[in-house]
Amino acid sequence: MSVLQSLVLSSRPLSWVNTAFPFAVAYYVSTGQFDALFLVGTVFFLIPYNVLMYGINDVFDYESDVLNPRKGGAEGALLPPELHRPMLLTSTLLALPFVVWLVFQGSWPSWVMLALSLFSVVAYSTPPLRFKEIPGLDSVTSSVHFVSPALYGLALGGGLWGDGLWGAEPPSSTTALVLSAFFLWGMGSHAFGAVQDVISDREAGIGSVATIWGARTAVWIAVALYAIAGGLMLLAPWPIALTAIIAVPYLAAVLPFVTITDESATKAHGGWRWFLGINFFAGAVVTLVGINAGYLPG
Repeated sequence: MSVLQSLVLSSRPLSWVNTAFPFAVAYYVSTGQFDALFLVGTVFFLIPYNVLMYGINDVFDYESDVLNPRKGGAEGALLPPELHRPMLLTSTLLALPFVVWLVFQGSWPSWVMLALSLFSVVAYSTPPLRFKEIPGLDSVTSSVHFVSPALYGLALGGGLWGDGLWGAEPPSSTTALVLSAFFLWGMGSHAFGAVQDVISDREAGIGSVATIWGARTAVWIAVALYAIAGGLMLLAPWPIALTAIIAVPYLAAVLPFVTITDESATKAHGGWRWFLGINFFAGAVVTLVGINAGYLPG
C-alpha cells in the first residue's frame, strides 16, 4: 500500500466531518462570515487534522491493530512498519502549512485553543505521554479531539473570550452549556468505542477505560454520559433545547450492551457501526435547529 493510500485510509474519511463541522459551525456563529479563515480552517480540520491524528494513532497502535479484525478498512489502516516513518513525516508536513497560516491569522485565545487541539492529538497516542493508556484521561483526551475544533472556531472568530487581555467577556451560559454537553458526548463515545477493542488491546498490553475498568463498566459510563449530555441540552433556551433529542439514538445504540462481558466485548462493534449514521443525523439536527434559531444561514 502506497503512502498516499495509507494516508487516506488511515484518516478515516467517513469521519472527517466530525471535526470539520464543529469548527465551521462555531466560527460562523462567531463571525457570520464565510471568509478565508472559514475556508482554510474547515479544510484543515477536515483533512490534515484527521490525517495527523489518526496517522499517529495507527503508527503507535500497530501492536494492537495487527490483532484487531476491525483494522485494515474504513475503521483504520493496518500500517506495516516500513510505512510508519513516512506516515509520521507526511502527516506532519501536510498539517504544518495550515497551522503556520492559522497562527499568523489569529491572536492569543486562538493560539491557546489550537495548541490544545494539536497537543491532544499528539499526547493521545505518542509515547511517553500515551494518554490513551490512562483510564479516564483517554476518554477526556479523545473528546478534546472533537471539541477543540469548536473551541478554536469560537476563539478565532472572537466569540469565546473577545480581544481583551483576559477577554472582553466570558463565554455565554448557552455556549458553555452546549460545549459541556458536546464534551460529555465525546467522552461517552470514546468509552463505548473502546469496548469493542478490549480483547485485542489486552493481548497487546494496552490499557484503556474498557480494558482496565472492564467492558460493562465502560458501557455504563457511556450511557451515563450520553444521558447527562442530553439533560444539559434540555436546560438550553428554545429552540436549542431541541438538540437534546440527539442523545436518544446514541442511547439506543449503547443500551443493548449494558450486560456485555469482557469475553463478548467484540459484540459491541454491532452498536458502534451505527455511530456514523447517528453522527450525520446529529449534524442534521444541529444544522436545522441552528437555522431555526437564526445562528446559521438557511
